[in-house]
Amino acid sequence: MTKLDEKKIISILQKNLVSTTHEDVEIFRLGKNFGVIKTDTLVQSTDVPPQMSPEQIAKKSMVAPLSDFASKGVKPKHGIISVSLPRNYPRTKLVRLASGFREASRQFGVKILGGDTNEAKEIVISVMLFGVAKKITPRSGAKVGDIIITTGTFGKTGAGLGILLKNGRSSGKFRKDAINSVIEPRPQLKFGVLASKYLDSSMDSSDGLSTTLIELASASKKKFVISTIPKENGLDEFARANRKNPLDLVFNSGEEYEIVATVSQKNLPRLEKIAKKCKISLIQIGHVQSGKGVFLQSGKKQIPIKNKGWRHFT
Repeated sequence: MTKLDEKKIISILQKNLVSTTHEDVEIFRLGKNFGVIKTDTLVQSTDVPPQMSPEQIAKKSMVAPLSDFASKGVKPKHGIISVSLPRNYPRTKLVRLASGFREASRQFGVKILGGDTNEAKEIVISVMLFGVAKKITPRSGAKVGDIIITTGTFGKTGAGLGILLKNGRSSGKFRKDAINSVIEPRPQLKFGVLASKYLDSSMDSSDGLSTTLIELASASKKKFVISTIPKENGLDEFARANRKNPLDLVFNSGEEYEIVATVSQKNLPRLEKIAKKCKISLIQIGHVQSGKGVFLQSGKKQIPIKNKGWRHFT
């Protein structure tokens, strides 16, 4: 019997239920505008390191759908939260969980309308966000000559999970930043909304940089050539100390919640001004060519980048 992975499960469900083109958010016509919906589910055993506080768990459950809204250039307005908890979950922790939802909703301007509760063997939180937009930045818009950009570096989360779950060796600023990237993730919502009019294609990187690049290139039917590795300072040292491949940490860790996008040369200066306003690093990592696939430029050679990002059920 063929084993189902996340991609196959989604494909089967979409084939039977969905008639529209797949994006990172669900889109429907709302008069002259688009209605935009996104739902995401956090599960304790797969998404929550034991070091996370209730407040951090609540915030992370909202970060995932917020990051997809960011990559599409849409500001969410309303949300619904479904919370399933183990029997006898402590009242003090529940109050802290609610406090985390409240803080995140205030920070990102999302009004929580209500939701549902249920009993489960572990914490399960589903967050659904709603918004309205005139334009959605697609996956499929990359053009030949576009510059490929990211809103930050990669590899910290893979290192952070190694530190938290496997006692990975690290110290100083890198250790602190790596752990914070896991327990306090931040979506690039402000940048995504302000930059959307200048982007040709865009995706959130939470499934891993390799997955994001390959899906963008495939949707756009173009070839992506990566010439600069968006590597976090200190990552090489961490990789050596823990016998890890730094390229694997950069391309395949996942949960970075950065925006990966393509932009024309003429619009790049505008994006750089927006990035400065948002106090983030905008990194040019490559360019778009005619053809297909994603390749890492190494001298005169182009090495294929394989899709090894995060997938459930594998």
